[in-house]
Amino acid sequence: MKKTTTLIVGCGDIGITLARQLKAQGTSVTGVRRRPEALTEAGIAAVAADVQDAESLAALPDAEVVVYVISADRFEEEAYRAAYPDGLKAVLAEYAGRKRPPKRVFFVSSTSVYAQQAGETVDEHSEVAPHGFSGQLMLEAEQALLAHDLPGTVVRFSGIYGPGRDRLIRQVREGRIAPASPAMYSNRIHRDDCTGVLAHLIDLALADQPLAPLYLASDCEPAPLHEVMQWLADKLRVEPSQVIQSPLRRRASKRCDNALLLESGYRFRYPSFREGYAQVLEAGGFLPTRKG
Repeated sequence: MKKTTTLIVGCGDIGITLARQLKAQGTSVTGVRRRPEALTEAGIAAVAADVQDAESLAALPDAEVVVYVISADRFEEEAYRAAYPDGLKAVLAEYAGRKRPPKRVFFVSSTSVYAQQAGETVDEHSEVAPHGFSGQLMLEAEQALLAHDLPGTVVRFSGIYGPGRDRLIRQVREGRIAPASPAMYSNRIHRDDCTGVLAHLIDLALADQPLAPLYLASDCEPAPLHEVMQWLADKLRVEPSQVIQSPLRRRASKRCDNALLLESGYRFRYPSFREGYAQVLEAGGFLPTRKG
């Protein structure tokens, strides 16, 4: 069976970007998805498999590192259970039985596992007690990995933004803004830092460096959502005209502490929303043209 260094299960936007970064660093990488045509077109070695089909998982190549970064098909409990705890457990069962099991399995999780809503600072040791099914099933998947015999690390991403992930920008363009009071703290990470974090941790794993079981991956400046949206409004030259109470799917307010990730040696390409959204505004053609 062909040996590959890194296998990315659920190779969508983040997976493809990660694969390109790893390839540029000289790492062998294979992407896995049910319909792999997009990977082939992107020049990435691809395997067709479905995490709900054990027979297709048996055909996956050996790997030193497995990255599980699947997205649920839809925001429904059944879809989340299939994608996260059930799918991850199936992949773990497959690779646990290999003669050459992976050095490390990474599971991409979410800060939805936190229930804090009063502006508290959270880190890897904070209580997790998710209210909704999405956070509960993410947490179940995390626990399955961390209890498994295979070495595993969970990476909890906060709100991901970047190319094609511009909902907040579009809301501001429509004149909408979050209330200034009470302050509702928000946390985010640029898509390119998502892949940067994963590539960094993969490098550590391949170099047999110690890894924590869990990393909170969010940029260096939690910020009130009103402040972020007002900054965007200034850049877009829009005067907000409508205050919206719940611009996020679930109202929450917490501050994510990324100190452990920084201690591991990672340096953010976009350490705050200002650098990151400046890139998205420029690349996406959102900025108004200057007259004269």
